[in-house]
Amino acid sequence: MTMTAPSIPSKTAVLTIILVSYVMIVLDISVVLTGLPKIHHDLNFTSAELSWVQSAYTLTFGGFLLIGARAGDILGRRLMLILGLALFTAASLAIGLAQSPAWMLAARAVQGLGSAILAPSTLALLQRNFSEGPERTRAVSYYSAVAGVAASVGLVLDGVLADWLSWRVGFLVNLPIGIAMIVASWRYLPETKRRSGQFDVAGALTSTIGMSALVYGLVRSASAGWSDPLTIAALVAAAALLALFIVNETRAKQPIMPLRLFASRVRAGAYAARVLFLGAMIGFFFFTTQFLQGVVGYSAALTGLAFLPATLVNFAVAMTVPQLTKRFGNGRLLAGGLTMSLIGMAWLSRVSPDTSYVTGVALPMMLVGAGQGFALSPLTASGVAGVSAEDAGAASGVVNVAHQLGNSLGLGILVAVSAFGAGALDGRNLLVHQVTSALTAGTVMLALALAIAAMLIARRTVKAGPEAQVAESAALPGASAAVLPAAVGGRT
Repeated sequence: MTMTAPSIPSKTAVLTIILVSYVMIVLDISVVLTGLPKIHHDLNFTSAELSWVQSAYTLTFGGFLLIGARAGDILGRRLMLILGLALFTAASLAIGLAQSPAWMLAARAVQGLGSAILAPSTLALLQRNFSEGPERTRAVSYYSAVAGVAASVGLVLDGVLADWLSWRVGFLVNLPIGIAMIVASWRYLPETKRRSGQFDVAGALTSTIGMSALVYGLVRSASAGWSDPLTIAALVAAAALLALFIVNETRAKQPIMPLRLFASRVRAGAYAARVLFLGAMIGFFFFTTQFLQGVVGYSAALTGLAFLPATLVNFAVAMTVPQLTKRFGNGRLLAGGLTMSLIGMAWLSRVSPDTSYVTGVALPMMLVGAGQGFALSPLTASGVAGVSAEDAGAASGVVNVAHQLGNSLGLGILVAVSAFGAGALDGRNLLVHQVTSALTAGTVMLALALAIAAMLIARRTVKAGPEAQVAESAALPGASAAVLPAAVGGRT
């Protein structure tokens, strides 16, 4: 078959390509969740190693997201979309065929790189092909809506696939879809105008490797202890590389993370609160999955269904945010959302083997889900508040990086915390201790996020119209669904 370059694009075809490509990313985030217990068993992961199935993805996703966005400006958005799809699809095939932990983690890292290229290209092409006004508002609404739907469907679908067929099917299904989207992109999408610019490769490498070393040191401490030479070496290397990153960003002509963005207390507070918020949310999905499957004994499919109180409430609440923001402002809405998540997480952290699902899991899940729905859009709006036109793209990128950093760093911290005080516990008792310790630490993270939001954001409420709110939420790769990080399940 010979592929021809596009002439006059069909709006329907363009939107379909963008939405399906975006759904692939969102589904991948949630589809890992309920399949991890079987991945744990089939590939002989240790409990600590298994956390890297998520971290390997989020670190490369967040680490290369800014340079992926810059590449789209310089090389063309259609080209980068196709490249992102190709990497993501090839990595999905490799994951589906994985025979060892090293194979799986390497493929997940490549998949994260593909997402870092693909995610900014989808939104940029949407903005490029749909005129500002009702047309773009409608397209962005679809873009935002598919996140919540795909996330909820992904949790249940992967649970069913993992139980009835194999966890591998959830990844292999990306192969035909990815190939179809590559062909359709070449045929229907027009290329964007290329602009001159420079790549901050040093910034991308030092930040990504530095954060990887930090997360590795934290996760390793859970099994080897804080005095372990390799743990210490990883943490020292992380400190050195992250310091080099900051120095590089002060000197680079076109830094991937302009430090002037942190001059605003509102923006700096939004970035810090987002990291803490996402760290707590990954703990929610990560450790609640362990509890449901490893302690209560739910199947993968039933676990996916068990999360619906959180995901459906999250989606329903998020749809009301534009109207509520006009009435209450970002600051109050953010404080309210963080408070609801804080109460829900504290409630959930008290689980035990005898906990009732309805009163001990489902009800606090609903509070956590509602808090997610209320908090993410105000956090995003605050993260891009008051930026100049030249820094708008970079500010949006930093929001996304904070999102992925919260996932990976938060997971590392919570895995380390879950090991404290375990003593001679084993089996279900050990798992309950790990779950309650981690969720308690997640509660502390939310309390810190609420304090930061109250001091730096709520007092300086940033108000925006409904269209801006929807657009800002959509600027996040997986706005609703990106808070559904892959969680560790399985028995200890």
